[in-house]
Amino acid sequence: MWICCTSSSGQQEQNEQQQQQQPPVTTAHNTQCHGQKQRHRKNGSQRHIFGPIFTIVVFVIIALIQMESVAAGLNEGLSGDMESCVNEGEEVQIEGIQNSKCFKCTCQNGFVKCDKSCPSIDDCYLLDSKSSDTCCRKCKGCMYRGVPYASGAEWSDPEEPCKTYKCIASVVTETTQKCYSQCDDNQLTAPRPGECCPTCQGCKINGQTVAEGQEVVASIDDRCLVCQCSGNELSCAKKTCPILQCPKTKQKQLPNECCPRCTEQREFVPVKGKCIFNNKVYYDKMQFTPDRCTNCTCSNGTSICQRATCPILDCAPEYQEEAGCCPRCVVLEVRSECSHQGITYMNNETWNMGACRSCRCIGGNIRCSEMRCQPVKCRPNEELKVPPGECCPKCLETAGTCTVFGDPHFKTFDGKFFSFQGSCKYLLASDCYGHNFSIRLTNDGRGTRRSSWPKTVTLKLHGLRINLGQKLRVKINGTRVMLPYKNHSSSSSHNGHGHNVSIERLAEGGIMLTTELGLTIEWDGNTFLQVSVPAQYKRHMCGLCGNYNGSGRDDLTGRDGRLHSDDKVGHFANSWKVGGPKSCSRQRENVVAQPICNKRIYNFYCRPLRVSEVFGNCDSRLNPNNYIASCRMDVCECPTGSCHCDSFAAYAHECRRLGVQLPDWRAATNCTMGSWRRNVTESTFIGNSLYGDASFLMRANGSTGNRGTVKEQRRKQKLKQQQHQLHLQQQHLQQQQLQLQRPLQNELQENEYSKKHVPNKFLRPRAPDRTPPPIH
Repeated sequence: MWICCTSSSGQQEQNEQQQQQQPPVTTAHNTQCHGQKQRHRKNGSQRHIFGPIFTIVVFVIIALIQMESVAAGLNEGLSGDMESCVNEGEEVQIEGIQNSKCFKCTCQNGFVKCDKSCPSIDDCYLLDSKSSDTCCRKCKGCMYRGVPYASGAEWSDPEEPCKTYKCIASVVTETTQKCYSQCDDNQLTAPRPGECCPTCQGCKINGQTVAEGQEVVASIDDRCLVCQCSGNELSCAKKTCPILQCPKTKQKQLPNECCPRCTEQREFVPVKGKCIFNNKVYYDKMQFTPDRCTNCTCSNGTSICQRATCPILDCAPEYQEEAGCCPRCVVLEVRSECSHQGITYMNNETWNMGACRSCRCIGGNIRCSEMRCQPVKCRPNEELKVPPGECCPKCLETAGTCTVFGDPHFKTFDGKFFSFQGSCKYLLASDCYGHNFSIRLTNDGRGTRRSSWPKTVTLKLHGLRINLGQKLRVKINGTRVMLPYKNHSSSSSHNGHGHNVSIERLAEGGIMLTTELGLTIEWDGNTFLQVSVPAQYKRHMCGLCGNYNGSGRDDLTGRDGRLHSDDKVGHFANSWKVGGPKSCSRQRENVVAQPICNKRIYNFYCRPLRVSEVFGNCDSRLNPNNYIASCRMDVCECPTGSCHCDSFAAYAHECRRLGVQLPDWRAATNCTMGSWRRNVTESTFIGNSLYGDASFLMRANGSTGNRGTVKEQRRKQKLKQQQHQLHLQQQHLQQQQLQLQRPLQNELQENEYSKKHVPNKFLRPRAPDRTPPPIH
């Protein structure tokens, strides 16, 4: 909502003409109008009658247009439910939405996330009117000497290189920069044509090297004094902060920045030939002074302002005093040494204070410079980190992570989800190019027909064999070791690497294996496994965890190089089988058919994954659908009674890796750590409101709602299997007896026929020891 208010008037007679020329301004809804209303002299003049009426009509029209612009601006983003996706990291084409070309959408953590690739307008007070054919909101630009400039543009006068101009939201600030140099005269290079300041050979300041293209604040006491490295030459200059559109009350000054910023935004419909400045409108050629140090002139809709650049001071802020528009140094005795943190430094001596800051002693005053880091936006598969020994953070590619959990469900290095319940030994992940390591996974059927769970994980690394087993048992080359374990052998082996392996217990349970290659394995001793490899192994991997090439579409590539479809996961996984038949816990595999159970059962056990508060509202960052599907499969054939907790743990682990602060979800869901150590019954979860209505379980199992302990259930299941096997054996014996009786019965029938229809003289018995005559 926009309203009109009259302009403030502080004078009556001297500014009367200016008040008549200056129309009212348009401000936001919460803006208050201060000052007195215009006083009209009763002289009967039509100019005094129709002038204000015309102005009010004009600005009412402007206000209505602005209301439409604001209403349209509310709908310029995307709203609605987040769409799910499966191909992690890939760009997604969105159809059926307005201005779809304005958004770039990618698949991140199972969700389609869309962003506008537009320049920031956070600190712009004056926005251009929204155009229907543009994607981005723009800060109002400038017109200077007939040339249009975008907001943020900076340029200099070719004839006077030290005179610089900067456009910010229809205001051009004109200033003369002051040069600064601290290198010796023999290293100083005179400014080239078109340049203002001399340069120093070698990009160093206070003994610290400045990278090519990097900026550094020459003095942390004067952050407007900035140096930049270009072509191995360092150029330093001080500029004046640009004049801002917003009033002082709407400005903020960050502690590590030179200039203030506007904290609000306004959208104004331009008035032809007039300038808008600080919620006031000025006619063309009109001059005004925003403060005592700035002079401005309205020129073709742009405010041209001049402000002098304050001198560069060698004294610290505590030795400065205000003198007009700029501070000055109080006269002090020049000393030949400085003292900092109990250490004395001589004049011109330099020292470092970390990777970002270095200092110099100048005339008894300490002047410190600081590297200026530019804001960086990383891609979804990157993370912002500060490399060792460097100052500024960089976008570094994250390590590839493969996760195995539950009745094994796999999330590959490239984010592909699939499930495979084979009960044999498989190649999980391997460096198929450098052959530096390989990881094998052995699954155990645990007495089930179709399901299986991780049993052991084996890492082969430079002649070292590490076996991670159930209940956190660890063996090194066949010998069990106690944790924590560290082997920092310096003896070189393949590719010049030693062992350098450490295995430690984690505070939240489980163990972490770390190697010198950057390979890590996290294992909870039961059903959860996570393998991470550094980005240097990208496109070098193979196995069930995929090839780690940035695309999940080809992760189901078998050992023979063939790509399998999602309905042929069994063929893909079996191609990576190793170890022979003895490594399988089931003689015959039947993992093609999916387990089927009562829908209400898996909806009951998996319901907490749909409750956002249980996992710290992580569902706004990570799509839980894959974990819900995994949970449904696990509860259908569960030998422990708490199989659904495996999917909960995997989801919580991934949420924690994304930086989500998790509540105590284990206590909330009764999924205690190490639940595999004890028997779990249905009564553990019945009565918990997060699981919902359990009346169907109560009806199915009596008033107790308890189907007995898991041990009893397994005993009953085993008894049924034995009865089934006994029945099969009986059938087999019956078939064998029939096969033995059939030839004898045929022979008896044949003898009876012969006695009845064949004469006795033809039925002479042959001696049993008679041998056939020789063949001639």
